[in-house]
Amino acid sequence: MAKESIKARERKRERMVEQFADKRKALKEAGDYIALQKLPKNASPIRLHNRCKLTGRPKGYMRLFGVSRINFREMANKGLIPGVRKASW
Repeated sequence: MAKESIKARERKRERMVEQFADKRKALKEAGDYIALQKLPKNASPIRLHNRCKLTGRPKGYMRLFGVSRINFREMANKGLIPGVRKASW
């Protein structure tokens, strides 16, 4: 499990990207790259990293479900994810 500070940092980045999205888009369309550089670094969406919403695990992330492969498997076996079931043939 990731440290709480790492998960908090990622949430902070997500909020900042959302907050500055319109301003970044307007500056890019206007071609004002000097003003774009003056925005906070964490306002750039490229700095976001996909992390498991439950544990904060950075690797093995499944985009469709927003959790890591480990949590996905546990939740699927318990029947907590609708439409997902263990394969058998």
